[in-house]
Amino acid sequence: MDQNSYRKLIARRGGRMDRRLLRGLFRAVSVPYRLAVALRNGAYNLRLVRTHIADVPVISVGNITTGGTGKTPLVVWLCRLLGEKSLKCAVVTRGYKSAKGLVSDEPAILARACPKAKVLVNADRVAAAGRAVNEFAAEVLVMDDGFQHRRLGRDLDIVAIDATRPFGYDRLLPAGLLREPKKAIRRADAVVITHYDQSTATDIELLEKQIRRIKPDIVIAKAIHRHRCARGTGEVSYDLDELRQKAIFAFCGIGNPEAFLDRLKAHGMNIVGSRVYNDHHNYTEADFAEIRKQALSLGAEMILSTEKDWVKTALVAGRFTDILFAYLAVELEFVDGRDRIEGLIDGVLNR
Repeated sequence: MDQNSYRKLIARRGGRMDRRLLRGLFRAVSVPYRLAVALRNGAYNLRLVRTHIADVPVISVGNITTGGTGKTPLVVWLCRLLGEKSLKCAVVTRGYKSAKGLVSDEPAILARACPKAKVLVNADRVAAAGRAVNEFAAEVLVMDDGFQHRRLGRDLDIVAIDATRPFGYDRLLPAGLLREPKKAIRRADAVVITHYDQSTATDIELLEKQIRRIKPDIVIAKAIHRHRCARGTGEVSYDLDELRQKAIFAFCGIGNPEAFLDRLKAHGMNIVGSRVYNDHHNYTEADFAEIRKQALSLGAEMILSTEKDWVKTALVAGRFTDILFAYLAVELEFVDGRDRIEGLIDGVLNR
């Protein structure tokens, strides 16, 4: 079952008997998963498991659901902010490996977007933190996808919550998309509600109330993903007006593909076709050949993807010159609460 089919399955109720049985199986599996999460968190809360403290401040950016919360743009924003403060910043990330063992998507994006920050990919974040300080003289660490990684201590915990699907159908994996129960937000210092503009004011208000019920004094900020242009090989740029004049075939392999495709339509682009892959899909030459074939058969003038997908396909795509290929550039833009988030960061740095 691919990611798209899985999400449709867990999002719905009723249906055919086989689907109901499968959802029942997922709910059953989520019980031992919940127990394992509770035991692990309990061990850290009771200090039965050691938390390692780094020699410099650690700021964690994470989420409580799987994929698609806008965490990577938030990490990029944070690294750039620290750079503006003339601080040597390093990102420690688990990363995802491609089939050939090469680092892909998020780490590659971070390295491109934040050239002054050192990006260290290591499942052992404690070891990565030590290396960042000892070898690269990092003055502050950003732990990517660090909310559940409690082995490395942190001075600030920021959680990204996607406004379009905030709590993953309110069920733990695999029955839903929650990595741990919602009450885990109590450990966080701040929440950034992403994709703010893709939800209604009523839903945002309800989401804030839910968060406040869990932790009344938590800092809440709201942000959108701003798209100003698309970029191709050699940093060729296409503004939104140019994109609207082209027939576009879109594809992506991200945690929340609907948010990407809906945004293209919201920008008024002519999407003649699309294809969705699983999150962190390892693209092959055959994959891109099929994408190109579909795009050309539908009369597309351009293939458009996310940056995560572009970094893994640009080399293969460069072999074809009969159709344009670019990614929709994205940056995080706060619409509320940026000052409060920066206040927390400054408080950590000044300690």
